[in-house]
Parts: sequence; C-alpha cells; structure tokens
Amino acid sequence: MEECFICEKHQGVIQTAGVTIYEDEYVFVGHIDRKGKPNYLGHIMIDLKRHVPSLADMNPEEAKAFGVIMARISKSLKQVEKAEHVYALVSGNSVPHLHMHLVARYPNTPEQYWGPFEVYDAPNARMGDNSEVIEVCNRIKYFLESNPYEN
Repeated sequence: MEECFICEKHQGVIQTAGVTIYEDEYVFVGHIDRKGKPNYLGHIMIDLKRHVPSLADMNPEEAKAFGVIMARISKSLKQVEKAEHVYALVSGNSVPHLHMHLVARYPNTPEQYWGPFEVYDAPNARMGDNSEVIEVCNRIKYFLESNPYEN
C-alpha cells in the first residue's frame, strides 16, 4: 500500500492537532488539522481504522461503529459546543481512506456561510490554535465518557 496520511496518523507516525477524542477497534475520532493554520473549532474527523476507500466498503460491524459514533459526536457538538447544525461529509477525493467530516455551524452564522466549508469564512467563525482545539477535544471526549451509548 502507498503512503496514507490517515493510516500514518493512526500509527502515530505523524502528529495532528488536538488529542484523540475516541478510539475503538473500528474508528478513530479527532479534530481536523490545518497544518499550523488556525483551526475551525468543531470540525471533527471520524476515520475508519481499516484502510478502505468508501462507505460501500465497510463490513457490518464497522458500519455500526461508524454510524453510532457519528450520531454521538453530532450530539456532543450540539450539546457541548452549542452548534445549531452539524454538517456531515464524505468526499474521498484527496485521501482514499474512508473518513467523515462533521462540521459544527454555530448560532448567528449568516445564511450565505451555511455549508461545511463555507462556515470557515463566516464573520463569527470560531477559529483557534492547538490549545483551543485540545479544549474542544477534551469537552467532547468528556461528554462521550459521561453519556455512554446504550443499545
């Protein structure tokens, strides 16, 4: 297999912004990393651990884990970070390893900035450095630990 940014991240070969929010045998959850640029606080990444390119390639156990953590992270963004909406996006254009973007949209974001990447340019965009990313990660992590998923 060629080099894969996501696989290298999971193996600890490269460092990314923030801290691990959640990890199990199927998924890894962390904050987006913008390579030293200010981060949009509340742009969360869910990576499938197994190297596959798309949603269609997941097995049933992976699909369940992926779906459950997607719902739990979305709920945490709304309850903890006070997002009024959470965008979910799987593109796969630049990295052929399944990952989903969950992006918070905060109250009072003008409608012309609605969209998973448009929110970055909003006048009220919540941008921050790595210490602020770590704070967001820890709040979400604490929410997940304090609100276990029940079947």
